[in-house]
Amino acid sequence: MKLLDNLRYTKTHEWARKENDEVVVGITDHAQHEISDIVHIELPALGKKVEAGKPVAVVESVKAAFDINAPVTGVVSKINTELETTPELPNKDPYGSGWLFVIQPDLAHEYDALMNASQYEKITGAH
Repeated sequence: MKLLDNLRYTKTHEWARKENDEVVVGITDHAQHEISDIVHIELPALGKKVEAGKPVAVVESVKAAFDINAPVTGVVSKINTELETTPELPNKDPYGSGWLFVIQPDLAHEYDALMNASQYEKITGAH
């Protein structure tokens, strides 16, 4: 399982990366592996108010549908429109071109409270 030290992680397998004043969100390598072949992603609307820990998007695979939770509270400021035609991007590049959406956060401390790579690795049992 691939993890990046510059990201923060949630117990529900989302990753978050601070870019300027915003937080980019995606699913972890562990999540994309468990979900397997992604066929559709339902993203939140631009301007949608989201709450940390609450579902904001849905990833559908050949297996089932999975909720994606917001890692921080704020407003959706950007979505990855490439996923409309290429929903498998999180399978191919979960930490790069497979990002899902961007949040303009309300509370800076929420990002800082997310897990680092070694903490996330412990909950997934990966080595």
